[in-house]
Amino acid sequence: MKRNIALHKDDFIKELQEFLKIPSISALADHQSDVQAGAEWVKEALEEVGMEHVEVIPTDEHPIVYGDWLHAKGKPTVLVYGHYDVQPADPLELWETPPFEPTVRDDKLFARGATDDKGQLFIHIKAVQMLMAEYGELPVNVKFCIEGEEEIASPHLGPFIEANGEKLAADAVVISDTSFIEKGQPAICTSLRGALALEVGVKTADADLHSGLYGGGVPNAIHALVHMLDSFHDEQGRITVDGFYEGVPELTESLKHEVAAIPFDEAKTKQELGLTALHGEEGFTFKEQTGVRPTLEINGVTGGFQGEGIKTIVPSEARAKISCRLVGDQDPGHIYQLIDAHLEEHKPVGATTTLNQLIQAKPVSLDSEDPMIQRAADAYERVYGVRPLFPKEGGSIPIVEDFTRVLQAPVVLMGFGLPSENLHAPNEHFHLDNFTQGIETVCDYLRSL
Repeated sequence: MKRNIALHKDDFIKELQEFLKIPSISALADHQSDVQAGAEWVKEALEEVGMEHVEVIPTDEHPIVYGDWLHAKGKPTVLVYGHYDVQPADPLELWETPPFEPTVRDDKLFARGATDDKGQLFIHIKAVQMLMAEYGELPVNVKFCIEGEEEIASPHLGPFIEANGEKLAADAVVISDTSFIEKGQPAICTSLRGALALEVGVKTADADLHSGLYGGGVPNAIHALVHMLDSFHDEQGRITVDGFYEGVPELTESLKHEVAAIPFDEAKTKQELGLTALHGEEGFTFKEQTGVRPTLEINGVTGGFQGEGIKTIVPSEARAKISCRLVGDQDPGHIYQLIDAHLEEHKPVGATTTLNQLIQAKPVSLDSEDPMIQRAADAYERVYGVRPLFPKEGGSIPIVEDFTRVLQAPVVLMGFGLPSENLHAPNEHFHLDNFTQGIETVCDYLRSL
């Protein structure tokens, strides 16, 4: 199998480049047709490798692609989930090559979506192709459920899963949308933080005012917003929203030990990220802060004059985007209410606020001892020569909770990315050795089932 994959590597990369050329940005209305084109591309790719009953299923926004091969009588069924939508490419000026003109440099493929998630999704499509070519059939039953809304928190896939439990029924749900610990050290993620994303708006006057005529005598919307944003944390890095930490699990000695088992090099991390220092909630290690503790981050602030030069005004409006990562029993709906109350309490005189929810997802925890997860670990070890570690992932894949709850099947987070591959950032890329070894690992895993 390894030799056959190597023989087809160049062709596989060319196919993946065609996939990556599609700017399937789900968050931007201008790219509606591109997202549809991404769905059609996935449909054709599934049909070409022998999947059956392939269909593009419309939703109120972006479509879901489904396909299956169900001829392995008496054998397990694996549902492969992934997403063909991508993040916006901004800021464009920081890309060394255009984000939707895929380029190979240093055995890495650079493009938006290369590692998140088109490259990792494509591993599974090519694994099916290689197994079909070698055996004329698959060793297990396989279903694909591929969406175009993961980057906007999967608003329509959850209801689809609820309504199609029998159609999607499986013995394991396999997802490749996570990362190794580092190059050469595979990982199978065993927990994901939940998410809540918000946008807060502040308004003072009906319009921007002349700072010479009114400055010093009227409220400034940006000053008001900055004051409220600063109130979210104390000097120790703790979140000051009343009730925020309710439902956060105690960091027991066993959990500390489990987190500490994941290697971490502070100096290397700072060097790779261009940082002079790390910063977070006092009393917790970096891995604890980013894996098992909740967060509240300010993602963006806008207001006033943004053009070249200066415009001497008192801004009348300002906005900020905020996101939280949640753990344990924290409920995103409840956290939204707490933040709304906090903003109301801390808004300065003369300011009015609005708060809009953009994304929400519940946290999820997985059992690393589940046989389906351990079989995946065996497959990694056979291909990479190293047994995976089982980290707590700081990110969120909102739909994992729906799969575990509705299908009552273990979710196997078989990631093949690397933390350094700039997902969601300029110059996103995918290491091509993990692309080919990923195909080999998935083939090995499906055979082992």
